[in-house]
Amino acid sequence: MKKLLVIFSCFALVVGCGTGAGSDDSVNPGVTPGAGTKTETKTASGNPSYDPDRGQGKFNNDNVKVGETLDAAMASSGDKIYAVKCGSCHKLSDEKLVGPGWKDVTKRHTAAWIMNFITNTDEMLDKDPKAQAQLEICLVRMPNQNLSDQEARDLYEFMRKNDGVK
Repeated sequence: MKKLLVIFSCFALVVGCGTGAGSDDSVNPGVTPGAGTKTETKTASGNPSYDPDRGQGKFNNDNVKVGETLDAAMASSGDKIYAVKCGSCHKLSDEKLVGPGWKDVTKRHTAAWIMNFITNTDEMLDKDPKAQAQLEICLVRMPNQNLSDQEARDLYEFMRKNDGVK
């Protein structure tokens, strides 16, 4: 009797999860398919296309402006953020602590990628191959630090200072 109950429960779970309910836009009357949403192209596997240079998030080359020289005020603010939210897991050298070291991080990744990662950590760890590779090495998911856009920009400027930008 227990086997029959287990088999029936598994069958109900598979059928309930596999029906695709909610995936048809006609289920939501009054909503125009694609209205107000960004159209994403799909890869051959059916996954949305992904830009590995900017990652997943709101930052891109148009809304992240980085000067040739260091903004000392932003770097100083970023240093304070690092001390409170980042320093317990990341060293400023290339040595791994809990997370990877920060040496040359701004040379390995674009500003948009870094800022998207530190403000949209979970999505990046779920989708970005470079972030997933680091996760395999570190074995600990970075927690979302709830950084504001300005804090992310200040932290990026601090990373640039750490990488030798004057």
